[in-house]
Amino acid sequence: MIVTAAPSFKQIIREVWKPLTLLFIWDVFVTIVYFVLSFRAPALPVTLFGSALVLFLGFRSNSAYQRWWEGRGLWGLMINASRSLARAACNFMPDPEARESKRAIVLRQIAYVNALRCQLRRQKPDDEVRRFLTNGDADDPLRRANVANGILDGTGRRIGDALRKGWIDTIQQRSMESVLIDIANAQGGMERLKNTPLPIQYRFLPTLFVHLFCILLPVGLVETLGFATPLGSTLVGLMFLAVLAIGDDLVDPFANDVHDLPLTSMCRTIEIDLLQAIGDEAPPPLRADSQGVLW
Repeated sequence: MIVTAAPSFKQIIREVWKPLTLLFIWDVFVTIVYFVLSFRAPALPVTLFGSALVLFLGFRSNSAYQRWWEGRGLWGLMINASRSLARAACNFMPDPEARESKRAIVLRQIAYVNALRCQLRRQKPDDEVRRFLTNGDADDPLRRANVANGILDGTGRRIGDALRKGWIDTIQQRSMESVLIDIANAQGGMERLKNTPLPIQYRFLPTLFVHLFCILLPVGLVETLGFATPLGSTLVGLMFLAVLAIGDDLVDPFANDVHDLPLTSMCRTIEIDLLQAIGDEAPPPLRADSQGVLW
């Protein structure tokens, strides 16, 4: 996620130079043909077309932003639930009998959020899981199709073991289990966003209409702007392409792109809070890189 007040100039140029170049070439071609052949350009209702297209793009951008914001809300719930689970384990389970067990629960939760981050970004979670779990604890979830869910199942079994050993009572066990349910619900919401794209009507039709509008734009403006048509038409077309790109950037909040949610940073926040809860040394929080991007 770009966290600076404005993206860098290099970043902007890198994203827009291709459509900007194609637009300008087309606009120059239409202008040259108009003056060389002296044809009369049709009076296209460019304003009417543009107004309708803006409404269409507005619906698409709002839908994409709602997905992005829902993803951020779900990760906010995940951060809070992780803290609640660690707090319950540390406060409910007695020392020194359950010290290793509650430590294992906390480390499993850190491994869980990092595994979930990797799954959402379509990355292998093995190394992240083994950073916090022993080979014996990591082998079973890593054999599963859903590694994060396997880690969460193991956490639930450890809470059940604590109940059977008398370290917690049934009320405390239900309280901790309710936190696991909140975590599982948040994961399900994230997987729904990741695995359910926008309907094809929201993806194909706006792209088609914007490109058709950019093709027709210099034809409708050339008699009014004359030799200034390449400049004016390119700038107007670029604005429509930029709005189209905004929807593409926000539609998948877990795609590991500069515009997506900073999952690595949020996992580091959970790691810091949970390690400090059990008295371990915690790493520093992540900072934005030299490009102003927080991953």
